[in-house]
Amino acid sequence: MEVSKMEEGQAQIDIWNYVFGFTSMAVVKCAVDLGIPDVLENPMTLSELSSALGCSPSALYRIMRFLIHRGIFKKMTIDRTDQLESIFYARMPLSRLLVRNGANSMTDILLLESSLVMLAPWHRLSARALENGTSSFQAANGEELWHYAVENSAHCKLIDNVLACMARTTVPAILDNHLEILKESLLWGINFDLPHVVSVCPHYDGVEHVGGNMFVCVPRADAAFLMQVLHDHDEKCIDILKKCKEVIPTDTGKVIIMEAVVDEEEVDKYKHVHLYLDMIMMAHTEIRKERTRKEWEYVLNGAGFN
Repeated sequence: MEVSKMEEGQAQIDIWNYVFGFTSMAVVKCAVDLGIPDVLENPMTLSELSSALGCSPSALYRIMRFLIHRGIFKKMTIDRTDQLESIFYARMPLSRLLVRNGANSMTDILLLESSLVMLAPWHRLSARALENGTSSFQAANGEELWHYAVENSAHCKLIDNVLACMARTTVPAILDNHLEILKESLLWGINFDLPHVVSVCPHYDGVEHVGGNMFVCVPRADAAFLMQVLHDHDEKCIDILKKCKEVIPTDTGKVIIMEAVVDEEEVDKYKHVHLYLDMIMMAHTEIRKERTRKEWEYVLNGAGFN
């Protein structure tokens, strides 16, 4: 197939994004570590910002130049009689998502995925792809992800923070789109998780914390809500869904699943995120994956649902 000069020229430009793709994550993590999004609650000059952060002005200028180019922050001109400088730095919608205690903060996900423990398996991704290959995470860190987390409390805390972060960012979207279904199904709730997880959960009115193992049994309820749970191989997921089906009312019970659907054909604005998530599953776990619609149909039908 012939390739035009324009396509070749674009390829020469695009390849740099793959060669240096790690740079954006590294510099954004640097900004979070320094606390730039937190400090920039109001526009600040370079000297004000460097003073507040205790940073070298020249290094900070170069970092901010990069982040402005990426749309994380912006420069603005403000004439103030009390200032020698007129160029100010300010937040953008992207940098508001990097405020540590912000309502929609994504910093916990960034800090987990940019940690050395989670970066190392990407260098072993080919080991996962080879026939009879081993888990990339195990090849890089000596043991599987969940065993590693149990033995390393700091990493376990990072994972817990990410799960809480994803709940904060996804549940409002669910409520916006499916509030009536949830109102009908979830008047009083059981928070069901592993015993060591629920043992530290705060009290909420209308919520009972129950420790257990969903591969053994699931508490009886009118509805089961599963979020970011069904990633294992088909038979395990089918087993979990069958256990849910056994404990909900036959005629009125509901199983509500919150998961990504990888759509290989249609254009979706989050398609790249779904594909990222699937590659993360491949790099960080032995068998987990994100599913296409057909793969979801297989699992749901296998558990006895239509």
